[in-house]
Amino acid sequence: MDTSLFFSFMGSLIICMALIPALTASAGRLQFVDVPRERHAHDAPIAKIGGIAFGIATIAAVLLWAPKDQLILSSLLGGAVIVLFGAWDDRVNLTPRMKFIGQVLAAAIVIGLAGVRLTTVPFVDDVVFPAWVAIPLTLVVIVGVTNAVNLADGLDGLAGGLSLISFAGIAYLAYQADEPLLVLLMVSVLGGLLGFLRFNTYPAKIFMGDAGSQFLGHYLAMAAILLTGSARTMYSPLLALFIWGVPLLDTIGVMGQRLLEGRSPFVGDRNHIHHKLLAKGLTHGQAVSVIYLIHAVMVSCAYVLRWQSDVVLIVVYLLWAAIILSMFVPWTQKASSAIALADTSRSVPANHRALTLPIGEWAFKALQLTVPLYLVASVAMPKTIPSDAGLIAAALLVAVVGSMVMGRGKAWVVRVGLYVGSTCLLYYGEVSPRLSGADLMTPLNVGFVLLAGLVVLTIRFAGTDRFQMTPLDYLIVLLAVVMPFLPGLNVGEVPVSLLAAKLIVLFFSFELLLHFYSSAATRLGWVSAWMLGGLVLRAWWW
Repeated sequence: MDTSLFFSFMGSLIICMALIPALTASAGRLQFVDVPRERHAHDAPIAKIGGIAFGIATIAAVLLWAPKDQLILSSLLGGAVIVLFGAWDDRVNLTPRMKFIGQVLAAAIVIGLAGVRLTTVPFVDDVVFPAWVAIPLTLVVIVGVTNAVNLADGLDGLAGGLSLISFAGIAYLAYQADEPLLVLLMVSVLGGLLGFLRFNTYPAKIFMGDAGSQFLGHYLAMAAILLTGSARTMYSPLLALFIWGVPLLDTIGVMGQRLLEGRSPFVGDRNHIHHKLLAKGLTHGQAVSVIYLIHAVMVSCAYVLRWQSDVVLIVVYLLWAAIILSMFVPWTQKASSAIALADTSRSVPANHRALTLPIGEWAFKALQLTVPLYLVASVAMPKTIPSDAGLIAAALLVAVVGSMVMGRGKAWVVRVGLYVGSTCLLYYGEVSPRLSGADLMTPLNVGFVLLAGLVVLTIRFAGTDRFQMTPLDYLIVLLAVVMPFLPGLNVGEVPVSLLAAKLIVLFFSFELLLHFYSSAATRLGWVSAWMLGGLVLRAWWW
C-alpha cells in the first residue's frame, strides 16, 4: 500500500499534466470551449477540458495501483458516470433535468454498489437510520454537495483549490483512522487536481468545466460520508459539515437570498461570496486567497474537533455559519455599480530589471548554482531504486530529450521531468537512505535548508511587480509550513510531512528559475535529463 500511495499520486499528476495540452489543442474542434457570458470573469474563449483531464487521471491511477476492491471499483464507476454527463453538458449545455439525472445516477451507483450511506444519527450514538431513510438522505446529500461545488466554480482556481483543501483534510483524517483505501482514493484525486491547478490559477489557461466541478463535488460528498458515516472511524457525521465548508454555506446563502428577494433559487446571479469580495474592492487573487483561508480554517476545525461531542461540533459550526451567512444579509451589503473582474497587479513594465535589489540578484545567482548541485547529489543518495521507477524515468528522459531537440513544449516537459524525477529521488532517499536520515547534517538536509533560504530571499527581494505570488502559491506555502507539524504522518518509515515540505521548496526553486531566467528551460532541461538518466542507471544497472 505504501508504494501504491506514491505511484497513484504521481501517476495521476503525470497523466493529468500530459492530457491537458492534448485536450486543449482539440478543444475547439470538439466544442469544449467556454465562451464569455454576462456572469463570467473572463473575456476570451477558454478550453474547459480540465475536469476531463483530472477525472481520467484519477480513474487511471486508481485502476493501475489500487487493489480491485468493490468500494474502489464502484466509486470509479460513479466518478466515470459523473464525468461523462459533465462532459456532455460542457459540449451541448444540457437541460437542468438531464444534469440532475446524471447526478442521481452517479450517486445511486455509489450508494447501491459501494454501500455509501449516512447511517449514524448525530447526538444519539446508539441509533442508526433505517435503510428507507438512509438511502434517500444520502442521495440528497451527494447531489446537494455536487451542485454546491459546481456553483463555487466562479473564479480561476477557486473550486479546485477549495476541493484540494477538503480532499487533503479527508486524506489525513482517513490516515489517522487507518482507512487505507480511502486514503488511496484521496491521494489519486489530489495528484490530478494539483496537475490541473497548475494551469487553472489566475489568469487561467483552462477551465475544469461541469465535468470537473461535478466530479469534485461527487467525490467530496462520497468521501466525507465514507469517512464520517462509517462505524469504523468513530468520527461524528457532523465533521462532514466542516469538510464541505465554504461551498456548502455559499450555496445556502445564495439560495436563501434569492428566496428572500422573491426570485427562483435556481436562477444564477452575482451574489456568491467571491462576487461580494470583488465588489468590496478585493482583486481576483485576494478574493480567492481569503476564501482559501476561511475554508482551510474550517477544514482544520474538523481535525482539531474530531473527538469532541456533537454539541461542541454543532455550536462551532453554527458560529461559522453565522459569520459566513451574514455576508448575505441585505443590511451588510453596500451598493456597487460594477465588480472588478480584472486583477491588474500582474502588469509588468517592460523596462523593469529581473530583480530589483542587489540581495535578490545575489540570491538568484546562488539559486542557479545550488539547484543543479542539489539534484546531482540527490541521485547518489538512495541506496536502491526499484525498476518501475526506472521505467518511468526512462519514458520521461525520452520526452525531455525529444522536447529539447525539437523545441516543442519544452518548458512544460522539462517541468514534468524535474517534478517527477526529484520526487522519486527524494522519496527513495527516505525509503532507503545511503546516510542516516536522522542526522540533520546529512548533505541533502543541509542543501534543503540552503535552498529554502535562497527561495525566501529571491521572492522577498524580487520586487512584487516582477514576481507575483498567486493564491495557489500561498496555498502550497501554507501546506509546506503546516505539514511538518502534523503528528504521525508517515507512509511506512517515510515521514511524508517533511518530504512534502522539501519538495515544495524544490518546486518553488524550479519555478523561480524558469520565471526569471530566459534560458532556464534549456539548462534545466539538460539537468533534468542527467537526473532522469541517473535514475535509470541506478534502477537497472547500479
